[in-house]
Amino acid sequence: MQFNRAYDLKLYLCMNQQRAIIQHNNEDLMRIKLIVLLIIILPLFSLGSEVPIHFNADRNAYFGDLHVHTRNSSDAYIFNVRATPDDAYRYSKGETIQHTLGTPIRLHGPPLDFTAVTDHAELLGVLPAMADPNNKMSKLSFAKGIQSQDRKKVVAAFLSIIKDSRQKGNSSEVRNLNVIGSAWQETIESAERHNLPGTFTTFVGYEYSSAPDNQNLHRNVIFRTANVPDIPFSSIESNNPEDLWKWLDKIRANDMDALAIPHNSNVSNGLMFQRTDWSGRPLDAKYAQLRMRNEPLVEVTQVKGTSETHPLLSPNDEWASFELYDNLIATSQVTKKSGGFVREAYKFGLEYQNRSGFNPFKFGLIGSTDSHNAGGAIEEKYYFSKAGSLDGTAELRGSVPSSLNKRFGGADATDTFLQWGASGLTGIWAEENTRESLFVAMKRKETFATSGTRIRVRFFAGLSFADDMLNDPHLISMAYKTGVPMGSDLNGKGQRQPSFIVWATQDINSAKLQRIQIIKGWLKDGKSYEKVYDVACSDGLAVDSNTHRCPDNNASVNLNDCSFSANSGASELKTHWRDPDFNAHQHAFYYVRVLENPTCRWSTWDAVKNNTKPVSGIEKTIQERAWTSPIWYMPQV
Repeated sequence: MQFNRAYDLKLYLCMNQQRAIIQHNNEDLMRIKLIVLLIIILPLFSLGSEVPIHFNADRNAYFGDLHVHTRNSSDAYIFNVRATPDDAYRYSKGETIQHTLGTPIRLHGPPLDFTAVTDHAELLGVLPAMADPNNKMSKLSFAKGIQSQDRKKVVAAFLSIIKDSRQKGNSSEVRNLNVIGSAWQETIESAERHNLPGTFTTFVGYEYSSAPDNQNLHRNVIFRTANVPDIPFSSIESNNPEDLWKWLDKIRANDMDALAIPHNSNVSNGLMFQRTDWSGRPLDAKYAQLRMRNEPLVEVTQVKGTSETHPLLSPNDEWASFELYDNLIATSQVTKKSGGFVREAYKFGLEYQNRSGFNPFKFGLIGSTDSHNAGGAIEEKYYFSKAGSLDGTAELRGSVPSSLNKRFGGADATDTFLQWGASGLTGIWAEENTRESLFVAMKRKETFATSGTRIRVRFFAGLSFADDMLNDPHLISMAYKTGVPMGSDLNGKGQRQPSFIVWATQDINSAKLQRIQIIKGWLKDGKSYEKVYDVACSDGLAVDSNTHRCPDNNASVNLNDCSFSANSGASELKTHWRDPDFNAHQHAFYYVRVLENPTCRWSTWDAVKNNTKPVSGIEKTIQERAWTSPIWYMPQV
């Protein structure tokens, strides 16, 4: 018998107790009491372990970090980071953890909705094993340096380990697959422990760390479920990302679905979006299909800079110079710009689509932190940087005067650290906060990136949106029904002109919104172009129809205490926009950029807290922002 109401249970209890009394059968009475007790207790255990999952057909915005490192990453370990995957998930859920320099770190805003620990696969867990006297790895010659208290010896040993693993591959004694497999199992088990469907989602993941000649081609690999291979595919197996994609195809055939997300294209020396494959051949449809099947997203912003665009590539974009990082990682070599930024890659993609019928650069956008502290420093006011003991104080990262002479990979450490930013986060529009719903949303590219704040932004395009649709209480469901969301294709029909719905709301813990922009790229006579349109202004201001710019809303920042304008800006901006330069025969992409009012950059906050002037040569303020995945307009053939 099943019980659906407390009343039914009480009635059953009374009836059976009366029956037992009448029969004067003590044995039956005891049996009945035991059954009733079990009926009462067992559902309580069940209810205590389950969280109701709230499904929303119009989808919710979930914020998270898909790029976090712990002690199991070899570089994090030499930064003296000892935090575990469990610590990383605790941090994301709003708990306080310890920074390696002894200070407590935590999120000062709401907890995150999802996180992936993505430790480097190449030497996963190897350095902690070398430091463990109970592990046979501690007996290797390399281990003596790792165990040393002399930082120079630690770094020298680390570089020797990297060199040996690169030269010898899996035959290197430091590539102990038992140790790597054990650390991988720790990663999986931690994700499983902390996954709470409906409340907090974890993804099993890792980082594939290809960087030939320090040219960054790193990818984070995010799995759909906890059904994953025994050992992750790394750059030890192959530096060629195409081999990673083929491996992903192979394991997907065995019900192990995953996607790869490249990051820091800005320091790839132009390789991330180059127009040839690994062997130097021109890109073809087969390459495009392989890449897009396995790599639907790109991480556009993180601590090591933002990869949207560059002033040299977008000279007419006044906001292009945002959190730029100029050098190849751990070198003083300036990286090439072309081939390293997503807006230009989108333009390349249009050219391929028009000329050859395929697009190898049709990806959506996310942001993440790349924290090596097990928790991301996404808040300017509470910034603790990225690299453990190397940059965990204002003096170490150069934002206040220092007498220390530090070097990092051939460059002044303070110059390197000052270019790093308090960024970023991934936004996902999904029906519910579960692995399945979030993963499917990532595959369809209904994602957006932020520089660290929780700006929410919707973006739709359609050919038949009603003029008065913007104020309809069913706006979102209508937009889904009659249009397409961010990350989608909009197929043209003859000369019909599309229109666009954009809706952004502020992060209540940050500054108000200043403007919404739509960035357009298009083809004309086989050549690609770009243009930035302001489409919504705060403070009742209107877009100038000639310049396509909002007037200045006079938002300001007091650099003495980092207070900012409270009376300017908007908590919400919403608009229905039509492209004044639309041509139905031209391939085009459109994506949204939302700008907040200016606030203090983390380096200025450091100066204020230490009662000194902000360091020169670095922007003193920042306009936090969000970027949506594009919508691609496809002309009717």
